[in-house]
Amino acid sequence: MALFLLIKPMLASAETQNYRLGAGDTIVIKVYGEDALTLETKITNSGTINYPFLGALKLNGFTIKQVEQLVYKGLKGDYFVEPSVFVGMVEYRPFYIHGEVKQPGGYPYQPGMTVNQAIALAGGLTERASEDKIAISREGSKVESERGNINSPILAGDTITIEQRFF
Repeated sequence: MALFLLIKPMLASAETQNYRLGAGDTIVIKVYGEDALTLETKITNSGTINYPFLGALKLNGFTIKQVEQLVYKGLKGDYFVEPSVFVGMVEYRPFYIHGEVKQPGGYPYQPGMTVNQAIALAGGLTERASEDKIAISREGSKVESERGNINSPILAGDTITIEQRFF
């Protein structure tokens, strides 16, 4: 059990570093010593944001580090000698859960979430819910949906469907 507690934060950290931004994510961009360049913004449905001096930036599919580099390269030279850029996550786009849960809907995503945690946020399973018939639709996936189980990991933007069981 103690080993799990030590590994879990490292897994969440690695997941956060590899997280790909998408429509609905809210990020903050800061440039050290330049308060006018601080921007907290939600990525639009087209996957873009508007940033001072640089205009529209397409961020869909980028990691936080890639956004830092994009802003750094855009500001360096023309505007600043050596800008110190920080980009951070404010809020992840939601995941959705429907079917045989007590409170279907969209919920805030957190790295490392599982179907079981999503079900808990949705108020638990109904009396007719099947723990064996769980489908996960991944945002941007070519596969319509994949079979899941209670311990399956979920990602931001996923849609989870809990089917009815037959008595």
